[in-house]
Amino acid sequence: MEDDAPVIYGLEFQARALTPQTAETDAIRFLVGTQSLKYDNQIHIIDFDDENNIINKNVLLHQVGEIWHISASPADKGVLATCYNKTSDSKVLTCAAVWRMPEDAEPGGHESPDDSASTAHTLELLCHLDNTTHGSMACVTWEPTGDGKRVISLADNHILLWDLQESSSQAVLASSASLEGKGQLKFTSGRWSPHHNCTQVATANDTAVRGWDTRSMSQTYCIENAHGQLVRDLDFNPNKQYYLASCGDDCKVKFWDTRNVTEPVKTLEEHSHWVWNVRYNHSHDQLVLTGSSDSRVILSNMVSISSEPFGHLVDDDDLSDQEERRPEEKSQEPPQDSVIATYEEHEDSVYAVDWSSADPWLFASLSYDGRLVINRVPRALKYHILL
Repeated sequence: MEDDAPVIYGLEFQARALTPQTAETDAIRFLVGTQSLKYDNQIHIIDFDDENNIINKNVLLHQVGEIWHISASPADKGVLATCYNKTSDSKVLTCAAVWRMPEDAEPGGHESPDDSASTAHTLELLCHLDNTTHGSMACVTWEPTGDGKRVISLADNHILLWDLQESSSQAVLASSASLEGKGQLKFTSGRWSPHHNCTQVATANDTAVRGWDTRSMSQTYCIENAHGQLVRDLDFNPNKQYYLASCGDDCKVKFWDTRNVTEPVKTLEEHSHWVWNVRYNHSHDQLVLTGSSDSRVILSNMVSISSEPFGHLVDDDDLSDQEERRPEEKSQEPPQDSVIATYEEHEDSVYAVDWSSADPWLFASLSYDGRLVINRVPRALKYHILL
């Protein structure tokens, strides 16, 4: 089989929630949450064996409701948070909770494929993130480099910082802030920056992107009309501390320097419908992944605004005599931004894309019909970046 060929896995239910198992840095593992109104919802633990190009899976029951968002603890492989719908008094509320997966839930275990349905494990509830007081939860984001004890949840117009105590069995509201003003004051998405000692969080509501300081829970910057329509997702550049990417219903992906938010640094207009997800590669920040309801996943090379805008630089001292650079090579043009590849394995809206936390050259995408596709960065580009 061709090494760059995609590997496809089908869930029997519709799905829109995907995350890599962040604390797992050896095995390539993703978690997918389903959206079914009739049947018990599930979390599929997807293990990808890249040597044999096959997927092993395990299924956990998530009986409380359809999953709208899923995020994994950066410190504990077994812990995850979900935002899920539940109906009470003929109203639909989106709640959030922190769960622990059973110890034996790793794929490729002892069970045969036939009895996997009968022995589906159930998640252990660790704690709720205050379900009703603040309204419907949009997402839960973990402190990126912490011990997995601090999470932020976004509920309607509230940003809530939680401390998880006693092995996450209790969540204490440490601090909170609210959006004030006119218009649609409902958070759609948020990301916690890995820089500045994890004191910065960015949120999206309506067409605006805002920055918050977690120490004082005060707003640090606001990009009023970041997009022409609703902002769907955000991500921080892992290597450049002030750089942030956003995407939205205007079909655009924009890159911002949060020190000067009057204009985006760069804009991408490659999708033909709403862009639901944008993700920077964790190691090579020129690689940016986007997923859209035009059913396409696009991998872009944003090298001009990356931490290595001139490619991989080699000092002249490091070159041996016979490798001495020719003068025309030295005055080489810097590499240009470009679309590396467009992936069209999906037939429905792509609601989630994410990079593996174990292999920087591998990523997964999930469309609403329950199709999960695992793809790799083209080999030629991989070697171009590395060598």
